[in-house]
Amino acid sequence: MVTGANYLLESGGTKILIDCGLHQGSRYCERHNFEPFPYKPEEITAVFVTHAHIDHIGRLPSLYRAGFRGEIYSTGPTKDFAELLLLDSEHILRREAEREKKPPLYDTNDVVQTMGLWRKQSYHEKVTVGPYEIEFYDAGHILGSSSLVVKTEGKTAVFSGDLGNTPAPLIKPVEYVKEANYALVESVYGGRVHERPEARKDQLENLIEDIVKSGGTLMIPSFALERTQELLTELNELVENGRIPRVPIFIDSPLAIRLTSVYQKYSTDPRYFNKEAIAAIQGGDAIFNFAGLKMTLTTEQSKEINNVPPPKVIVAGAGMSNGGRILHHEQRYLSDPKSAILFIGYQAKGSLGREILDGADSVKIYGEEIPVRCKKVAIGGYSAHADQPQLLRWASSMRGSLKKIFVVQGEEKEAGALAQKIKDELAIEAEIPSLGEEAVL
Repeated sequence: MVTGANYLLESGGTKILIDCGLHQGSRYCERHNFEPFPYKPEEITAVFVTHAHIDHIGRLPSLYRAGFRGEIYSTGPTKDFAELLLLDSEHILRREAEREKKPPLYDTNDVVQTMGLWRKQSYHEKVTVGPYEIEFYDAGHILGSSSLVVKTEGKTAVFSGDLGNTPAPLIKPVEYVKEANYALVESVYGGRVHERPEARKDQLENLIEDIVKSGGTLMIPSFALERTQELLTELNELVENGRIPRVPIFIDSPLAIRLTSVYQKYSTDPRYFNKEAIAAIQGGDAIFNFAGLKMTLTTEQSKEINNVPPPKVIVAGAGMSNGGRILHHEQRYLSDPKSAILFIGYQAKGSLGREILDGADSVKIYGEEIPVRCKKVAIGGYSAHADQPQLLRWASSMRGSLKKIFVVQGEEKEAGALAQKIKDELAIEAEIPSLGEEAVL
C-alpha cells in the first residue's frame, strides 16, 4: 500500500514505532483503519514521526486510545501541523466509522492527550531511547519533514519517510545519509520521472491563460499541506511579474489557510526554509498574499465563489477529491467544456481524483452522476515526492555500506520498478515487503 506507514522496531526488549499513519484511498484500504494494531500499544516506548501527512500520523490518537503512553518525537513544524491535521480529520473519520458501522477511531480529547506526549526535536539533535539512538535528517518533502537514522546493536537503519522533489520553492533540499546498513525507501513515484521544476510554472501559466480565454473555471484539488503553499508561491510570482492576467484566485480550504499560518511562523527560520524563500520574505514579499487572492475561511464565503463569474481559479481540498470543498466545485464545473481540472499531486487508486484523471466519462458526487466534459491536466512536477532518479540518488549515497533496501509505500508497479533499478544500477539487494511482514536485521 502507498499509505498507512507504520513500522515497529524491537531491540533489547524495547519497542519503538516509526510513524503511525492512516490508510487512505480505496474503501478496502480504509477498512484497515478499524482493525486492531498488530502489537500492544502499551508496550511501545516511543514514536518517531517523519512528517505530518495523515498517512504518517493519522492513527496516533487511536494508538493513545488503545493504551500508548510513551513519548512522540518530531520536528517543530511537524508537531504544529499535526495538531491541526488530526483535529480536522477527526470529523471525517467519524463519518467513515458510521458508514462502516464501527465505533469512532478517536475523538478530540484523544488528540489533545496525544499532543501532550509530543516533543519537538531539531535536525541532527540525537535522541536516545533505550538501546536506540535516533537522528533526524531533512527529507525535503514538506516543511519539517524528516528521514530517520536509527542506530542500535551496532547496526544502522534509515527510514526515508517521504523524500522530496528537490529543489522545492520554499523548503531546503533533501539531506543525504552517508552510511547505513539497511534502508527503507518510499516508492510512490518509483517508476517515473517528473517534469523539470521550471516547466511546471510554464504549464501553470499556459493553463491559466487558456482558462481566461475560454471564460471557464480552473479547479485545482490540492493537498492542504505544502502543495497549496508551493502553489501560492508560484502564483505569487506569476501575478507579480505580470505573466498571467488578473483573475480571481480562491483558496477555498480552511485547513490550508490555518496551515499556512504555521509556514508564516517558521518563515524566517533557516533550519527549514531555503535561502531564496527567506531572502524574498525578508525583502518584504508577502509570498502568501497577492492581488486577486481571496481566502475563503467560512462556509458562506465558500458559497459566494459561485456568484463570481468566470474566469476564476479555485484551489480547494481534498487533494484526491476524496472529500472537502473541492467536491462542490467539481459537481458544478466538471460538466463544463470551457473549464479545466488540474491535478498537482498523487491520485491513489480508488480515489475520485484517480477516476477523473483516468478518463471516466462521468463520476458520482453526493449521489449525483456528473458528466466529465472539462479539460483534464496533470502536472507531475508539482509532486512533493521524489521521482525515480531522485530516489536512486538518495539510496546511492549509502551504496558502500548498504546490505539491503526495503522498498515500501508504493503501488506494485512503482515499487517493482524502483526495486529492479536498485538491483541493476546499485547492485544492492532490494525487497518489497508485504503488510505485516517481519525482518531480522
